[in-house]
Amino acid sequence: MPIDKNQVKKVAKLSRISLDDDKIESLTKDLTLIINFVEQLNKLNTNEINPLTSVVHKTLEPRNDVINDGKIKNEILKNSPSKNEDFFIVPKVIE
Repeated sequence: MPIDKNQVKKVAKLSRISLDDDKIESLTKDLTLIINFVEQLNKLNTNEINPLTSVVHKTLEPRNDVINDGKIKNEILKNSPSKNEDFFIVPKVIE
């Protein structure tokens, strides 16, 4: 299923992405190649193949849920342009 320039422009518009004409040409070719590859994969017979969740046959051990503040509060607060003791000061959003 070939992708044409109009489809790329439409998707770019819906995505609110601005594209140059040379980018549209390149994306058209790339998307056509991707769609063709997916169509090849869809033709494969996978009826007797079990789905994989991982290539490693190991069950995941659940970890304990431990509350941890990371002990880096002061380092994080250094990134703030303004702070009040242990809190960030942010501009008022709602009037």
